[in-house]
Amino acid sequence: MSMQFGIVSLFPEIFESLHHGIVGRAIKQHIIECKFSNPRSFGLGKHAVVDDKPYGGGAGMVMRPEPLIAAIDDCQRQLSHPPLKIYLSPQGQSINQAVIEELASKPSLLLVCGRYEGIDQRVIKLAIDIEYSVGDFILSGGEFAACALIDAVTRLQPNALGDKKSLLDESFSNGLLEYPQYTRPKNYHGEKIPHTLLSGNHAIIAEWRLQQALGNTWLKRPDLLSKRQLSELETDLLQAFKDHL
Repeated sequence: MSMQFGIVSLFPEIFESLHHGIVGRAIKQHIIECKFSNPRSFGLGKHAVVDDKPYGGGAGMVMRPEPLIAAIDDCQRQLSHPPLKIYLSPQGQSINQAVIEELASKPSLLLVCGRYEGIDQRVIKLAIDIEYSVGDFILSGGEFAACALIDAVTRLQPNALGDKKSLLDESFSNGLLEYPQYTRPKNYHGEKIPHTLLSGNHAIIAEWRLQQALGNTWLKRPDLLSKRQLSELETDLLQAFKDHL
């Protein structure tokens, strides 16, 4: 059974970008399915109105509840299982890899993409299970956040990646950032491949990669290290990394 994404959006054409790369392959192989509903199809009057001025005044427009709720209901009917209904919002809980892993275990997700100044609060109260944010910044709409979420969740679906081991080595998979990666040529503008990677000794390479992951995390995301209980080996490797800076 494919994992299903329901997507409520005024601009479904944005999601054409999903038909490329890993997600595109997953769609072709029926690992995931995407179902769409456009609130404009349920807009009010001859002009199919979906927004209105906010009560109390203020700049911009707010998406009305009637067409949005109708689109959510329509999208939900297209899904085989009752979905977790998510509103992509800067006010939502921050998405991290742990959240992605939890979402990847669901049979279906329904993603509501806001526009303008946001959506009527009654939609959130009546039809949304949880709000998620991709970061503390503002986007033009929820579509780009939804694309990022779909990509991240799809990668964790069975058979979505050609090499399952790549999941284990990626940043955040074990609470650390990934170690540096190198490929040919061995010497590029005087920058050489670390000798350890050329040794052919897999145990030494694995230890070097762990040390680099620890050091990379310490340099770039020390907040992640504060949440991790380091083993004695990891402590020694990190100290050696610091000593060689």
